[in-house]
Amino acid sequence: MTEKTIDLPITGMTCANCAMTIERTLGRLDGVHKAQVNFASERATITYDPQALSIDAIIQQIEQAGYGVAKASTEFPVTGMTCVNCAANIERALKKKVPGVLNATVNFAAERVHVEYVPGLTGIDEILSAVEAAGYGALRPEDTAEGDDAEQAARRAEIADQTRKFMVGAVFTAPLFFLSMGRDFGLFGPWSHAAWVNWLLFALATPVQFFTGWDYYTGGWKSLRNRSANMDVLVAMGSSVAYFYSLALLFHPPLGEHVYFETSAVIITLIKLGKMLEARTKGKTGGAIRKLMDLRPKTATIRTDGEEEKQIPLTMVQVGDTLVVRPGESIPVDGVVLEGASAVDESMLTGEPLPVDKSQGDSVAGGTINGEGLLLFRATRVGRDTALARIIRLVQEAQGSKAPIQALADRVAAIFVPGVILIAFGTFFLWWAFGGAFVPAMIRLVAVLVIACPCALGLATPTAMMAGTGKGAEQGILFKKSEALESATKLDTIVFDKTGTLTIGKPLVADIVPLEPSSFGSEALLKVAASLERGSEHPLGRAMVQEAEVRRIELSKPEAFSAARGMGVSGRVDGRKVMVGKPGWFEEQGLDLAPVADSLQALRGEGKTVMLVVVENRPAGLIAVADRVKPEAADAVQALHAAGLRVVMLTGDNRETAEAIAGEVGIDDVVAEVKPEDKSARIKAMQDSGHRVGMVGDGINDAPALAQADVGLAIGTGTDVAIETADVILASGRLKGVPNAIALSRLTMATVKQNLFWAFFYNVALIPIAAGILAPFEAFPEFLRHLHPILAALAMATSSVTVVSNSLLLYRGKSL
Repeated sequence: MTEKTIDLPITGMTCANCAMTIERTLGRLDGVHKAQVNFASERATITYDPQALSIDAIIQQIEQAGYGVAKASTEFPVTGMTCVNCAANIERALKKKVPGVLNATVNFAAERVHVEYVPGLTGIDEILSAVEAAGYGALRPEDTAEGDDAEQAARRAEIADQTRKFMVGAVFTAPLFFLSMGRDFGLFGPWSHAAWVNWLLFALATPVQFFTGWDYYTGGWKSLRNRSANMDVLVAMGSSVAYFYSLALLFHPPLGEHVYFETSAVIITLIKLGKMLEARTKGKTGGAIRKLMDLRPKTATIRTDGEEEKQIPLTMVQVGDTLVVRPGESIPVDGVVLEGASAVDESMLTGEPLPVDKSQGDSVAGGTINGEGLLLFRATRVGRDTALARIIRLVQEAQGSKAPIQALADRVAAIFVPGVILIAFGTFFLWWAFGGAFVPAMIRLVAVLVIACPCALGLATPTAMMAGTGKGAEQGILFKKSEALESATKLDTIVFDKTGTLTIGKPLVADIVPLEPSSFGSEALLKVAASLERGSEHPLGRAMVQEAEVRRIELSKPEAFSAARGMGVSGRVDGRKVMVGKPGWFEEQGLDLAPVADSLQALRGEGKTVMLVVVENRPAGLIAVADRVKPEAADAVQALHAAGLRVVMLTGDNRETAEAIAGEVGIDDVVAEVKPEDKSARIKAMQDSGHRVGMVGDGINDAPALAQADVGLAIGTGTDVAIETADVILASGRLKGVPNAIALSRLTMATVKQNLFWAFFYNVALIPIAAGILAPFEAFPEFLRHLHPILAALAMATSSVTVVSNSLLLYRGKSL
């Protein structure tokens, strides 16, 4: 069974219950394995079987549930068609071979293609490539809103629609409120009690009820149709009770004189104001994505074979193109420097403030800023393959995922609205039965309905998580999932790999010690060892080969080469059997190490890794290799200690060498001489003893341990396997990212808990007040004893904005 995961931008959600409704609706589709909807980021992450289900069917299901998926469309000229069958071929190629294309229409006569697609799943590049792969020419559209820009345009349109409706509501509500309150407080003359004034109030309230408030009716209906209840149901019910009661009085005056048109209008307008502010503020929690996207320049300067330079759209850059970047310009795509030298500002990608020197042969990343030199480089990765594009996808996925702590809010939100409706009607009947008056009971019913909105509850966790992951991206700390952000707060032990993690990972030969009675001198010993290591990719082997090259020693070709994983290598060099490896490896094979014990211990005591060279089954000498500890390693360990964490080193190196390095950086405990395949078992043993373990590594051999750890942190300059396996990527490769990631996770979870506390506190405290629990107690202010629905609406709007603003404080905080 095949699986595929897609990320869809959703529109039309108003509260956490909407997210759960979409999850439940998608879950009913055959072929959907998992559906997760993030209300704050307004994205749905869906894992499904592409052989059983199409993207069209998924989008259709979302739309049938009453919500939307942000779409984009483009139109461009196509060349090379000779008949209508060509048009059919292009349509078929686009629909079948480009995931995310919803519809494609080719006009053969006009030679134009119109494509509707989902931004994020595909883009202009993929669409044009599919047309060209089908054998036709495609001209790039010049004014097309592409990809994520199209999604942003859809979001902006939604906010603009809410703003327009709020403005209409405000224009009609202001005179309505002024007239109604003035009449109630006796500010106007007797004319204000004339019958026609109520008709005027009706005329002012009706556009608010059915234009500004129409979204609540449609949203509520969609929710009920999906057998759930969201905040729209509460607002529609509350405002409708006030409006239609007033309407009944208007058409049948004997029922009473006082109408409540201003109540329904102010409720709708205030809540619309709150949703509008919430949408605008919520969008800022995803500001990290926008900042990353803005790093991409729109054009690139390409140099042709004729040394001619011309500017082309970024999307037209191909792998292998030669590009020119002048001082102060953004580097358009990933590549390798061919000519020139400059300092490049990579802080936007790695969080490192100091520019990095680049010259011939160095790699450069798209989105970084060139300093004062002119760089000529060859493009190696473009479009969705660039480092910047991958970072954007990682942050989007992290912001779209749900942390375990969100489950509590989701469970509460699921039963919240039905519970509130029961409480509201219970309040109404109790006050009517025991108070004897219909109108006060109705007012309390409306107040309970309006004040009890689960929006703050639904926004508490995801907005903080979005802000936390966004802040991390700014610092070069990439959390792949929100779950990792939460898990990092619970760690009590951090385990470091040694080589390439705590050390620079480029060891150099430090000592060559020939042994008596062998006939080898230093260079002869190095020659046989380095000749054999030519077949190895191990850093220690490369150090020997590099040393031989520095000394200009001509190496021989090894024969019958074989490697013992984590132990050493063997083979034949110039007709002799040669073995190079850990002394312990030879000891296991029965070789007496007593003659080399003193030299071995002395070299290890200096923090060096020692390899024994054996020729024809006799020890020939020792080669000691030393790796330098990273300059920031001691500070990172100290910061972890200050955060209350135990720090452990896990290495395959011998104990003496490991302990020497551990002592240098201040590590608490050393687990040495561990084979690569045993690293994950050592992590599991720590977990079994009750520890929550974070593993920091960079190599392929660290991948199992990174996967086993509660949180795996990969050094960004490490291997692709480690980066793919880890939960957190430290893009800069600097170890200070480890304590910073822990600190950021703690700050984020503290914000989540603050938000959840205030969201729960708001509802637990205000629903009883709206129901009139304080009414018998005269010591309390009148507005609390008899909470007016207008104040309830104001409190409801304020609560959501407060929660989102609190999350933004995290995003706007100082750098870690």
